[in-house]
Amino acid sequence: MRPPIKLRLPATSANLGPGFDALGLAMSLYLNIEAGEAVETSIQATGRNPDLAASLERNLILTTYREVLAAQGKFAPHLSLKVHNEIPLGMGCGSSAAALLAGVHLANHFGDLGWTPAQVMTEACLREGHPDNVAACALGGMTTSCQQGSEILTATCGLDLPWRLLLALPGASLATEKARALLPDSYSRADAVANIQRSSLLVAAFALNRPDLLHIAMRDRIHQPYRSEACPLLPRLLPLLAAADAPAGIWGAALSGAGPSVLLILDPEAPTGPVEECVRQAAEDSSLELVQTTISVPAEVTY
Repeated sequence: MRPPIKLRLPATSANLGPGFDALGLAMSLYLNIEAGEAVETSIQATGRNPDLAASLERNLILTTYREVLAAQGKFAPHLSLKVHNEIPLGMGCGSSAAALLAGVHLANHFGDLGWTPAQVMTEACLREGHPDNVAACALGGMTTSCQQGSEILTATCGLDLPWRLLLALPGASLATEKARALLPDSYSRADAVANIQRSSLLVAAFALNRPDLLHIAMRDRIHQPYRSEACPLLPRLLPLLAAADAPAGIWGAALSGAGPSVLLILDPEAPTGPVEECVRQAAEDSSLELVQTTISVPAEVTY
């Protein structure tokens, strides 16, 4: 029997505006898992959505764990899992990426696959279909990623930035598949160039601690305009960046992943109360939840 394992996997916000399927930001909200071999598979879950997290049916962690080992011709031992989840589900905060990465880590450990952390990350990226969330979950900070065939190339910056993050979570979730179906099949050259410029500027903003660039660098013309109808919180909050009467301290805003949540990047020196009150008034959503967090360190694996 293999010894138990502990995983601490951060939430992620992908795209960050123009960085569609390329940029991801790790946030200090975590999927925490303690796992050991057992006679029967079981899950004890606490935190957000405990009923879903504790379900043995259609559980992405367990499904990934079993599929990876089956593909390697390995037996999948029964596991006892203790899960504490802080990541909102179905809100564009990387819950599926964290679950995929968790499943691959469990397969690697209990199947004795001997994969490196980079191989574990690559396997999870390939299963996700795009690397932005998984890479940021694995590596922390602001991670830019590119898939070249079966290879995942990454670079990370911004791990030490003191910037404050504010997640605005509406009452209803949105499936990623539905959000992707809203996008067109082609774009104009002007839209493509605008996004290339802004995503490049956005990487520089994180790498050089240049928050003054964010209000331009986080603007997007590839996915946010097409998702606004299904994510009405975004068009209500974006004007705060230019409003003369908005409180100081909102540096940038974008859909979190495919939505419907919105991620705001805030000045850590600005008072929190006026910003949150301004966001609530602009949102016009009585069910709105605001979650303050920070930029996260990489995923942690303890044996």
